[in-house]
Amino acid sequence: MAGQNFDIPLHDIKPLVEVQEYSLLYLIGVSVIALVIFAGSLYLILRWLKHRNAFNIRKEHYKLLEALDLSDAKKAAYDVTFYGATFKDDSPRHTEMYKNLVDRLEQYKYKKDVENLDSEVLGYIDLYKGMLDV
Repeated sequence: MAGQNFDIPLHDIKPLVEVQEYSLLYLIGVSVIALVIFAGSLYLILRWLKHRNAFNIRKEHYKLLEALDLSDAKKAAYDVTFYGATFKDDSPRHTEMYKNLVDRLEQYKYKKDVENLDSEVLGYIDLYKGMLDV
């Protein structure tokens, strides 16, 4: 056996070749894209929930002005002055109308007993409420 040669050429077995493996990169890429989509969706949902229940002072004051009881002249004068101030800076026309209304309501404030609102003041209050945009 000393004369045997074990160096037989093998023609059908190829040498080892390095294989490029990208599956980890694909996993990381898909994970990052999924995370970005999830974070964006979460942000949009939270923003929607926050704005859905947001308190709108203009809407509340508009509702209070519309539901105002004008039978108590003194309380109505104070309420129209307070709630109407929310809308006075909407335009120069609103500002002028608000000042005019407040001047007309002065006679119903700061007194112990006051008369009922006269028809002219009621007309101004209705006109001011009609001007409001919410």
